[in-house]
Amino acid sequence: MPDTISQFAAIVGEQYLLSDADDLDVYGQDWSKLYSPAPCFIVKPADTQQVSDLLILANKLNVKIVPSGGRTGLSGGAVATNGEVVLSLERLNKISDFNSIDRTVSCGAGVITQQLQNFAEQQNLYYPVDFASAGSSQIGGNIATNAGGIKVLKYGLTRDWVSGLIIVTATGEILALNNGLVKNATGYDLRHLIIGSEGTLGIVTQATMRLTAPPQEPTVMLLALDGLEDVSSLLVHFQSSIDLLAFEFFSQQALNKVMQHREMKAPFTNPANYYVLIEFEVANDVSMQQALAAFEQAAENEWLVDGLISQSQQQAKELWQYREGISESIAHYPPYKNDIAVKPSLVGEFLNQVDDFVSKTYPDFENIWFGHIGDGNLHLNILKPEQMSLENFKQQCQQANPAIFEILQSFNGSISAEHGVGLVKKDYLHYSRSKIEIKLMKAIKEVFDPNNILNPGKLLQ
Repeated sequence: MPDTISQFAAIVGEQYLLSDADDLDVYGQDWSKLYSPAPCFIVKPADTQQVSDLLILANKLNVKIVPSGGRTGLSGGAVATNGEVVLSLERLNKISDFNSIDRTVSCGAGVITQQLQNFAEQQNLYYPVDFASAGSSQIGGNIATNAGGIKVLKYGLTRDWVSGLIIVTATGEILALNNGLVKNATGYDLRHLIIGSEGTLGIVTQATMRLTAPPQEPTVMLLALDGLEDVSSLLVHFQSSIDLLAFEFFSQQALNKVMQHREMKAPFTNPANYYVLIEFEVANDVSMQQALAAFEQAAENEWLVDGLISQSQQQAKELWQYREGISESIAHYPPYKNDIAVKPSLVGEFLNQVDDFVSKTYPDFENIWFGHIGDGNLHLNILKPEQMSLENFKQQCQQANPAIFEILQSFNGSISAEHGVGLVKKDYLHYSRSKIEIKLMKAIKEVFDPNNILNPGKLLQ
């Protein structure tokens, strides 16, 4: 409605309210590409106060709001499908208030992850939360989904690096949470309630992020193996031998996609069924000798059939491309992604059960496995055949989900390890959360968002 548009434009300025078809398409969907975007318009606030004013107005007019960051999510959490207003946080992109003693820095929600990583490097420090979408994902979105990535084994999740938040609740109140404190035993920590809430309780506008010392000369091993049962053996073996930064896993099918997409050569003369990429710190000659001894012992135990060890930082980056290029190489299909997790000790057994089920259930689909095995996180990507309609593809994948999640439930696992629930997983939340937990989550949602204007339909039914 023209009057509604004019009221929103009065807050952000007419140049920051977008309604062209191309803009609606871009800002209305995320990387999942499983839903047709249909937002009403896009607003781009400049600061926390404007976000507050927009939410107050949205409550007054009963307008639904979808928060938007880099839109690199894969669960439909940033998708606007029903005439919602997309609230883009990309203008809140300033880094400020660096404190060298506390090793903290203030970031607007629209700061790109790589922007923070580069800033930390300039201070001779390190921001360790890293993933393939670091060049386009935003800090606010990382916080909203508690993003993990490739270094969780050593450094933990986004949650572990947030020491303070400024948020705007669904009704427009501005809250400063924790104020960068290390210790704060004063009741409920609402900061951790907001982290991972997928924009359903409030909108993060600013975050105080912790930094740390950079790792010493990381070295990479790429190992080829024949069977899934060898993955767990290698994890236990290398964890007991060296200080791991990352322990990643992918299949030959995934490697094929990356080599084709990035025009890369095969790392080994003979292909294997699966691959493990290990990154570890090399502090001195002793630690390198320990790593080489661990490699030789793994080969003697026949847990691997071939392997490479990086000889330089450049080669280490090249080996990482085989793993980091997977999501990009399959994005155009699009994939139906199951981002699932079990305890690391159960990964091998779980992988075998699910892989057996998927192979039988999807004989005509191409299935791409990869994941962060060190923290128990697996990504199963089922690729849409070119000739099949998106709706038919989604329907066939959804029909198999209950069986996959029943296997997952028997392992006490999670239906979403790091991409959130969004639209894709909300029907399956009960496989990971009890009835009482879901009841309490809905009650919390009602307290923070009584009019259900903030990211409606996501996470909870």
